[in-house]
Amino acid sequence: MKLTEQDILNASILIVDDQQANVALLEQLLSEAGYTNVSSTMNPVEVGALHRKNYYDLILLDLQMPEMDGFQVMEVLKTNDQEGYLPVIVLTAQPGHKLRALQTGAKDFISKPFDLIEVKTRIHNMLEVRLLYKKLENYNKILEQTVAERTAELRESEARYRSLTELASDWYWEQDHDGKFVKVSGPVLEMLGIQVDPLVGKTTSIAELDNAGWNEDERKELQRIIEARQPFIDFSFSRVDPKGITHHYRVSGEPMFDLANRFIGYRGVGIQCKEMPGVSQ
Repeated sequence: MKLTEQDILNASILIVDDQQANVALLEQLLSEAGYTNVSSTMNPVEVGALHRKNYYDLILLDLQMPEMDGFQVMEVLKTNDQEGYLPVIVLTAQPGHKLRALQTGAKDFISKPFDLIEVKTRIHNMLEVRLLYKKLENYNKILEQTVAERTAELRESEARYRSLTELASDWYWEQDHDGKFVKVSGPVLEMLGIQVDPLVGKTTSIAELDNAGWNEDERKELQRIIEARQPFIDFSFSRVDPKGITHHYRVSGEPMFDLANRFIGYRGVGIQCKEMPGVSQ
């Protein structure tokens, strides 16, 4: 996030002081320093509305003013500023007011009568910090938007994948990181002899299918592949149903990972074979 000198000189600045001489002095000082976007008001009541409209990068705020002093102005600014950052440098001739101003939310102070070098330095430093803060805020918003867009694209891709695979197979399935079936479509539960708990709605994992009539060697081999987080294509296995009939299947699957590259489960498709398939992995 680079910041140029011209970025600082183009920053929007509002001068708030009830003394015309002070306003004129600061306007002349800022103009001679190269600042191009400086405005002023001698009416502190206007400051809240002006900041909501123009969203200033810096407000030079006098503390001693009639009708509404600088402390009251800062309270109004805090109420209206949703980002919670108060871009204020207070102008004061009272040393005792400096600490109170900082506690109220001001970021810095400039003593009266003005020391021109001090004024230039504090304004420049304040604007540099302020503009970097805004750049960081904008970057974070862009990053959040990008993540949201990528997440939406991923969900759309997942939906297309699921639709296509369901058309080309007898069932689609997903398991969580513990091996529990969390999504199934088609008669996968009946085909594989998986029992669903009617109370909690959870299904048995592959590792627990000892009583479903599976071929034990095939079941262990498939479980080994899944535990190794490996993809598999057309893995052939069989099971004997309660009637003594042998059924043959082919299943394909791939591991799933989240955006932080953490394993979150498996997904895949399966078909029931009409004839005895060859062994293929």
